[in-house]
Amino acid sequence: MSDPVRGSGPKIIAIANQKGGVGKTTTTINLAAALVEEGVRVLLVDLDPQGNASTGLGVDDRPLTTYDLLVDDIDLSDVIQMVDQEGLGIIPATVDLSSADMELMANEKRSFLLHDALRQTAMDQFDWDYILIDCPPSLNLLTVNAMVASHSVMIPLQSEFFALEGLSQLMLTVREVRQTANPDLRIEGVVLTMFDARNNLSQQVEEDARANLGDLVYETRIPRNVRVSEAPSFAQPVLQYDPTSKGAEAYRSLAREMLDKHFGAV
Repeated sequence: MSDPVRGSGPKIIAIANQKGGVGKTTTTINLAAALVEEGVRVLLVDLDPQGNASTGLGVDDRPLTTYDLLVDDIDLSDVIQMVDQEGLGIIPATVDLSSADMELMANEKRSFLLHDALRQTAMDQFDWDYILIDCPPSLNLLTVNAMVASHSVMIPLQSEFFALEGLSQLMLTVREVRQTANPDLRIEGVVLTMFDARNNLSQQVEEDARANLGDLVYETRIPRNVRVSEAPSFAQPVLQYDPTSKGAEAYRSLAREMLDKHFGAV
């Protein structure tokens, strides 16, 4: 049960895009790893029934998951697992989560379940600085739960044709959540992913994104990088798999840029 008199607690960021294959889970995993390198403690919440964030961090044993957290209101300390990188924890997911939408529809607090779960008094013992929520590739009840629970939404934007067109529905959902459940929700920023500086299309997408979204677009661009693609098959963030790769350096840059926005130069 959440405690309304608790302090502000960790900063919660939903990483969302209803379009699949845009680097959402990759960004969640590697941003979390990069933030931990900067000395902050991060909890990753896998809210995608595919469970790719859990797999990508080497979590094979998942006795209790985000499904249990939402449906059965279990204690946070029972569902959080620490991973190999010190200071990084995860609430894993399995395919069971795919049925949560239907099961939660009858609950009158269905949009606030994750909000309340992440504000349990049990959260204090972990001393997280950030919570990153890996949302499913759809604008369903799970994604709405993530937005209601979060302070902000980060949007990975693939550097390809039609990339900006898919943002309109996501922005509408953010606006609806602001109006109905979380008036303080804001856009954390837009991250250009799978960027190829040699490709005219990537450059055009960047120009269009910056023209339309201005300072919301991070200066850091995540390159199309084979090491980033390989890392999940070794159950590691790219920062561990190949620390000197262009992909790893890009995620470090993204983490520093985000921390700079929040706290000033780091």
